[in-house]
Order: sequence, then structure tokens, then C-alpha cells
Amino acid sequence: MRIIATDAAPKAIGPYSQAIVNDNLVFTAGQVALDPKTGDLIGRSTADQTEQVFANLKAVLAAAGTSLQNVVKTTVYLADMADFAQMNEVYAKHFGTHKPARSTVQAAGLPKAARVEIDVVAVKQ
Repeated sequence: MRIIATDAAPKAIGPYSQAIVNDNLVFTAGQVALDPKTGDLIGRSTADQTEQVFANLKAVLAAAGTSLQNVVKTTVYLADMADFAQMNEVYAKHFGTHKPARSTVQAAGLPKAARVEIDVVAVKQ
């Protein structure tokens, strides 16, 4: 196993890694809309926060040697399922025609009072 750590994404806010690579699989930690430089939450709306989440995921995946196009599974956590449409619009924009398997759940609370958190599993090719 190899630990992934990049300054292009927010540092872990607990005892975990940004991602772990095992063989050809990359498992990311959940990403919320934190600014990589300041650690502050970015964006008030779920759509704005989802944009930052994808920026963070792209940075972690790049550091691991892969990209969104190699994601096979995502898990989306929403503070409020009423925000599903906002998240889904941004999500669809970033994945385009690539459609990984996905689970979406409402969470009782997310780190730093975020509106959305996403983790992914990707392959390295």
C-alpha cells in the first residue's frame, strides 16, 4: 500500500490519508469543500461546494496517478437530500458521459458543517 499526500488538496483533518493506493486501486478519503491553502470551507451553496469537492478529488487522484475518468465508484454524502439536484448537476458536468456506480445518502452531519462530501474508488491504468 502507498499513502497519497498532496498540497494541492486539503490536508487530512483527522488520523487518515487523502488516499491509499493498493495494487491498481485508489481509495480516496471523503472530500469536502475545503480550500487546500487555508483549510476554510469554500462556497455557501451545495453547487459551489460540490465544485470545490471535485477540485480536491481531481488533485488527490492526480497525485495517485489517475483521474476522474478512471473512477469506478463514488459515495456522495449530503447534509440535506433536498440538495440532490444541485449536487447532481455539478457531478454530471465533471463526469460527462462516464458514469461510475454511485451511492448517495443523507448524513446527519458532515465535517466543518459542509453541505456535501464525496469519496471515490478509481483504477490506475
